[in-house]
Amino acid sequence: MQIDPILRALADPTRLRIMRLLTAMELAVGELAQVLGQSQPRVSRHVKILCDAHLAERRKEGSWVFLKSAIAEDKDLAAPTLGGATTRLLAAAEQDDAAFAARCAEDRRHLAAIRAGRESSAAAYFERNAVQWDDLRRLLSDDAPVEAALEGALLGTGNLGAMLDVGTGTGRMAELFSPHASHVTAFDKSPEMLRIARARLQHLPTSGVTLVQGDFTDLPFKPAAFDTVLFHQVLHFAQAPELVLAQAARVTRPGGRIAVVDLAAHEREEMRSVHAHARLGFTDGQMAELFSGAGFEPAAPLALPGGQLTVKIWTGQRTDAPAAA
Repeated sequence: MQIDPILRALADPTRLRIMRLLTAMELAVGELAQVLGQSQPRVSRHVKILCDAHLAERRKEGSWVFLKSAIAEDKDLAAPTLGGATTRLLAAAEQDDAAFAARCAEDRRHLAAIRAGRESSAAAYFERNAVQWDDLRRLLSDDAPVEAALEGALLGTGNLGAMLDVGTGTGRMAELFSPHASHVTAFDKSPEMLRIARARLQHLPTSGVTLVQGDFTDLPFKPAAFDTVLFHQVLHFAQAPELVLAQAARVTRPGGRIAVVDLAAHEREEMRSVHAHARLGFTDGQMAELFSGAGFEPAAPLALPGGQLTVKIWTGQRTDAPAAA
């Protein structure tokens, strides 16, 4: 970072307000415009200046553009950084400047309305799809024993490090494992699901969770970017699961872990037409072959019967260096 563009970027009241808002949560540009009471083109110009100064970062999700802070407090005060110093300066400004503090407080009241709107949208989505979700839920094991077993399988080796939750859906797994990971990337193809996940995860620190849209057949991450990769009830949507797991292996560091929570092989053909499943579950042999082919050493699987369909947990460890991007 360079001091001159930082000072120029902060020499505007609106941009100061944006930076304080971004300490609370990641926001879409349109949401920022709503909080600030300004037009979206005007806010976009402010956003560009902040991003050019490396104070903020943009991320595209479908037709939406989200903004998050690119700076954080210094973990080691003996080795201060410009980003950390800027964070402390902005916090001190809100403490010492009464007018600025009042403006920030008003912005946060508007932000609370944004959060409430997200939660209402998520609730409405589930209400519209309640029958379909309930029909599927009745076929599976209860959530609690599955989550407990998954925690036991993953947390036995300690901290999860950088974690990728593929097909995050409502964000439940990202929420569950966030306290045990250095960072969680919640990844999903559906913008609607990501909006639901964002509502669920908005109480977590923005530095600890990132939401990313994309396709699991082409993960937009660098090789060896993650220590733990999770597929929770998502691999059965894959037309070619071997390609999906090859992508997972590419982004998993050597020695990193993978966990797949999915259905044991079954014959409920209606799962294809009603719930869009491409695969009617997996046998242990199929999963072992998929893991080995991708470069994971499979561990013993765990079965969790309880519903009409059996849920299984397959885990493995990355055995060799990931392929280059």
